Amino acid sequence: MANDLMAVKEETLTTVETKIKEMQENGGINLPANYSASNALQSAWLILQETKDRNDKPALEVCTRSSIANALLDTVIQGLSPAKKQVYYIVYGSKLTAMRSYFGTMAVTKRLESVEDIFAQVVYEGDEFEFEINGGTKRVTKHKQTLASMDSSKIVAAYCTIFHDGGQEFTEIITKKQIDMAWSKTKMKVNNVQKEFPEDMAKRTVINKTCKMYANTSDDSDLLVGSFNNMAEDFDKEEEAAEEIKANANGNVVDIQAEDVGESEKPTLAWMEKGAGEERSRSSHRAGLLSHETKSYWLIE
Repeated sequence: MANDLMAVKEETLTTVETKIKEMQENGGINLPANYSASNALQSAWLILQETKDRNDKPALEVCTRSSIANALLDTVIQGLSPAKKQVYYIVYGSKLTAMRSYFGTMAVTKRLESVEDIFAQVVYEGDEFEFEINGGTKRVTKHKQTLASMDSSKIVAAYCTIFHDGGQEFTEIITKKQIDMAWSKTKMKVNNVQKEFPEDMAKRTVINKTCKMYANTSDDSDLLVGSFNNMAEDFDKEEEAAEEIKANANGNVVDIQAEDVGESEKPTLAWMEKGAGEERSRSSHRAGLLSHETKSYWLIE
C-alpha cells in the first residue's frame, strides 16, 4: 500500500510539476515572487493523505488521478497556499475538487492587475448607512456604527469593496435576505457555522460574490480567471464544506455526493488550442496569468 501511494505521488506530482515548468518557460504563468510551487504541492499532498470521503475511504484511493492532478494544478496556477488554509480539498464521488477558502479568494483577487486592497463589513440595524449608484457602479458614501448597534442578531446587509487603479472602487452590497438565500442552498439541516459566526460568514459570502464578479469583468487573462472560476466557489458548496469540516474534529474533508465523473485513472497532458488572443491593455506579467502573446496552454486530463 505504501509503495502504491508513493508511486501515485511520484507520478502525479511529476506530471503537475512538469506542466508548471513548461508553462513558466513559455511565459504562460508568473507565480508570486515568494511562492514555491513545490512547497505548495508537498503541503497539498500531506493534506490529501488525511482527506477521506463520506465512507471514510482515503481520497487518494477513491479519486481519479486526473482529478487529483487538476486540483493540484488549479492550486498552483492561482498561487494558493494549502498550508495557509487558502484552499481545501473535497471528494465528489470519484473526483477530487479544490475549493478556495475566502482567504484564498482574497489572495487571488489581490494578484489581479491594479487591485490594491479588499475591505468587507456588515451593516447592523441602527447603523447610519448610505450608498449611491453612478453609472451602474455602487459606492458606499457613509457607514457609521456604534457599540450599541453592533448586534450579530440584527445584521441587515453586508458589503465588500475592492480598491483598484489608484483609488477607484468596485463595491457589491447584499441584503440579509440575499445572504440567507445563499446560506439556504446548503444541504446541511443545521447551519451551526452561520449561527455561531454570523458576521464572519456574512463577510465570507459577500467577499466571494464581489471577487468573482470583479475577476470576470477584469482584463486579466483567461488562464487565471478560468482557474478562478473552475475552482468551486458556489455559496452552498463552500458553506456546506465549512460545516462539514467543523463537524469533523480531525479536520478531514468528507465527501458530498455527486455523480461519478468517469475519468481515466492516469493523468495525461492534452493540448488545448486557444483562439487568437485579443491584445490586452494591461500587462499580463503577474501571478498565474497567460501572456497576451501566448495563445495555447496545457490542461491535465
